[in-house]
Amino acid sequence: MPTVLVTGGAGFIGANFILLARDKQWFNVVNLDKLTYASNLDNLAQLQNDLSYHFARGDIGNLELVNYLLEQYQPDAIINFAAESHVDRSILSPQDFIQTNVVGTFQLLEASRLYWQKLSSQRQQEFRFLHVSTDEVYGSLNPKDPAFREDTAYAPNSPYAASKAASDHFVRAYYHTYGLPTLTTNCSNNYGPRQFPEKLIPLTILNALDGKPLPIYGDGQNIRDWLYVIDHCEAINLVLQQGKIGETYNIGGLNEQANLNVVEKICAILDELVPKSDFSYSSLITFVKDRPGHDRRYAIDCSKISRDLGWQPQENFDSGLLKTIQWYLSNSDWVNQVRSGAYQNWLKQNYDNRKN
Repeated sequence: MPTVLVTGGAGFIGANFILLARDKQWFNVVNLDKLTYASNLDNLAQLQNDLSYHFARGDIGNLELVNYLLEQYQPDAIINFAAESHVDRSILSPQDFIQTNVVGTFQLLEASRLYWQKLSSQRQQEFRFLHVSTDEVYGSLNPKDPAFREDTAYAPNSPYAASKAASDHFVRAYYHTYGLPTLTTNCSNNYGPRQFPEKLIPLTILNALDGKPLPIYGDGQNIRDWLYVIDHCEAINLVLQQGKIGETYNIGGLNEQANLNVVEKICAILDELVPKSDFSYSSLITFVKDRPGHDRRYAIDCSKISRDLGWQPQENFDSGLLKTIQWYLSNSDWVNQVRSGAYQNWLKQNYDNRKN
């Protein structure tokens, strides 16, 4: 069975990917994660006795450590999930995003290049470096604009998006300059189990259950395309196995929703699953001052991956959202573990200063 080095594998998407990879026996996994605030080893607790799974704590920018892991485990591929990924945090602290998303990706690429160049010719041909990116690199769309395609010009509008755009360009450069067999995926907004509750959907679920305000930026009409995380993980593995080297593949959920509509749907499901006799959860909706540079609309055209690799999302938004809410309702221990004092301080800093 092949071995894959997964970076950022204790985070939301990475952990879901590793769990799926081991459950379906896709490959052996080495997980390198720095364990920042949004990482959680509890996500992977069920693998503690899995001899084909190995965890290493560390930074993708630590060349000595990455070189050691590459020599020790001799992976057949690298999948780079590691990233700072929250737009609001990038506005408050852009340097962290530059360090991880730009410098870190460069260091990982450099270590990968040196490792790859020493492989046998057959293993060189089979090796892959898959870089997981975002639709935010493409900028913002107007309501009637066509969805982002792989050839859409980059126009990042936040420090987060700019840092991911830079990392994408380095991946492209390492393919064209050195021949490193790279693949890039650009996905839309992910949701599902194990997502750190600073993001819209888990934040709304947990605030609603606690009877707290449900903060909505601006007028709530900012539109995102929502992709269920398991659909995303399936697509990543398909690109890894069958994607054409040097290519980019957009992965979307085909589910455009305004933020306000997302929150109202969550409230309606909670009214059914956990009803309150004295109020509806939607009464908790609170509009707050919009964030700087808030992109109005994202939409992904994923016809390329559908046409070339035969991938389609399996979850529609209603079915995926119900599964997500049920997971949070059934995993209160996980929720309590991640809702630390640091998390509470972050919410206070980010939202209390934006009240209208």
